[in-house]
Amino acid sequence: RHNLKYFDKMRCLRKRSAVSFLGILVVCLLFMNLYIEDSYVLEGDKQLIRETATHQLNPERYVHSFKDLSNFSGSINISYRYLAGTPLPRKRYLTIGLSSVKRRKGNYLLETIKSIFEQSSYEELKEIAVVVQLADFDSAWCEGMVQDISQKFAHHIIAGRLIVIHVPEDYYPVLDGLKRNYNDPEDRVKFRSKQNVDYAFLLNFCANLSDYYVMLEDDVRCSKNFLTAVKKVITSREGSYWVTLEFSKLGYIGKLYHSHDLPRLAHFLLMFYQEMPCDWLLIHFRGLLAQKEVIRFKPSLFQHMGYYSSYKGAENKLKDDDFEEESFDIPDNPPANLHTNMNVFENYEASKAYSSIDEYFWGKAPSTGDFYGIVFEKPIKISKIKVVTGTEDRQNDILHHGALEVGEKIVGSKKGRQCTTYLRLGEFKNGNFEITDVEHKVLFDINCMRILVTKSQKEWLIIRSISVWTSQTPNQ
Repeated sequence: RHNLKYFDKMRCLRKRSAVSFLGILVVCLLFMNLYIEDSYVLEGDKQLIRETATHQLNPERYVHSFKDLSNFSGSINISYRYLAGTPLPRKRYLTIGLSSVKRRKGNYLLETIKSIFEQSSYEELKEIAVVVQLADFDSAWCEGMVQDISQKFAHHIIAGRLIVIHVPEDYYPVLDGLKRNYNDPEDRVKFRSKQNVDYAFLLNFCANLSDYYVMLEDDVRCSKNFLTAVKKVITSREGSYWVTLEFSKLGYIGKLYHSHDLPRLAHFLLMFYQEMPCDWLLIHFRGLLAQKEVIRFKPSLFQHMGYYSSYKGAENKLKDDDFEEESFDIPDNPPANLHTNMNVFENYEASKAYSSIDEYFWGKAPSTGDFYGIVFEKPIKISKIKVVTGTEDRQNDILHHGALEVGEKIVGSKKGRQCTTYLRLGEFKNGNFEITDVEHKVLFDINCMRILVTKSQKEWLIIRSISVWTSQTPNQ
């Protein structure tokens, strides 16, 4: 018995020594990186680095959470270990969460973190926090990843923008012998169940770090200035109820939440962790909180870039065809009344083409002179217009012959207003229309805009999206 106590004591000492050594090593790597790549450090970070450099890494630091979540009885106590970084000194606008495990083939985590930072301006960087959860139980892999992250992103860690965390295996529920729903093999059930728990732990950690939270996977490329686009969308939704806004149509990529909903979502994932994959659970969560329809925005802000899945290294070459990397800008689409004289199919009404959500207008075969009209609530100055017709599934349901016009001198009652005169800005080509510098080509304040069918067609017409960017409004 005395020998057993002695060996236990020695194991604890070795474990503490290894943790201490890892902490010293990572700190050294941080400072080496700062000296080697000092020119890459953003000027605004240098003072912050000087002030905080001696307080940043403490691998033995743990934060206890999962207390007082929602109204669930029996709080779950869990400890998070900081592998790099420290608690944020102030609340941010947006937290970006990533959970990563060791892959049999390929590793995209470093490229994903790089894309987040490179695609953000310095002003945007001030408003974001990136939390990376290394969720693998292989401690050697975790240590190696921490070293790589610390070498490449030292100044982001020291500036308080990047945190790397880990949850010890002891805090995980049972992952073996789970129910084999959907006839999934046992190892698949274990993988997806653990992934649900990984996400639950990550969500809970991030619950108080910012106003909003977006989940990414660890093999993602970001659009330029994605934060500015997200803020614009959130502002446009003020006054309306939403639980989840989607900025990608793939997996658990680009799903945005209010941070105050994260504890409930974390508990939800834990309660049903063995039932189904996380992206299915998210659909149920959204519905239970009374958001019945998907609210997804286009173009997508995030693109899947991995070729191999984290599950057994299987090929996964899915791409989001709505993703745009460069010059991304959410249109303004000012308030307007929408109407058409076309024969509308089912519930694909006119309003759906003017929305940035993933929906569209669908009308039966239009004739010469048919139109889709937009009457703005106030006169506006327009800088750019873009109209896309047809979809991937119905590539022939485009506007084969049509023109786009803008109008002035509005007449009629509020319910049936229209413009008396129109100016043609151009013709549709291959079902699409796009024009820039409109404010320099149109000398009047625009009250109306319309899509005019110039030749009858036998094909039906899908107007997939109408995007309007405004310049300075007349009364400003």
